[in-house]
Amino acid sequence: MAPEPAPTQSPQATTEDPRASNREKFELELEFVQSLANPYYLHNLAQRNILDQPAFINYLEYLMYWKEKDYARFIRYPHALHHLDLLQHARFRSEMKKDEWREYLNQKQYDHWRTWRDHPGISTNVAPTDPQETGVQSQ
Repeated sequence: MAPEPAPTQSPQATTEDPRASNREKFELELEFVQSLANPYYLHNLAQRNILDQPAFINYLEYLMYWKEKDYARFIRYPHALHHLDLLQHARFRSEMKKDEWREYLNQKQYDHWRTWRDHPGISTNVAPTDPQETGVQSQ
C-alpha cells in the first residue's frame, strides 16, 4: 500500500505571523553567529570550502550587524564576534583550512578564557570565610 500524499497547505497556513517569523530569523542567526566562536566549527567550514563561497562571504558580511550593541548584548560567546571580524578577511578564511591554525586559535581562545580576569594589582584570591582562618572569634 502506497503512503498517502501529504495534504497541501492553504496559503493562509503558510503565511506566518511577522513577529514569529522575525523571532525565528533572529534566533537562527544568533545561534549561527555564536557557533562562530568554535574554532573546530570554523575549521570544518573551511575544509568543506564553504568559507570560499561568495554567497557565504556575503552572508558573513551581512551578519556584522551583530556587533551593534542592541544585538551584541544577546551574544553569550564574545569570541564569536571576534571570529566574525576575522572571517571578513580572505587570508584568515584560507588559513582556517590548516590544522595548525585551528589549534592556534583554540589555544589563544583557551588562554584568554583562562586569564581574562587576571588584572595587574587586582587579587583574584577569595577571602576565607571560615572564622578560624580569619582570626575572628564568635561571641
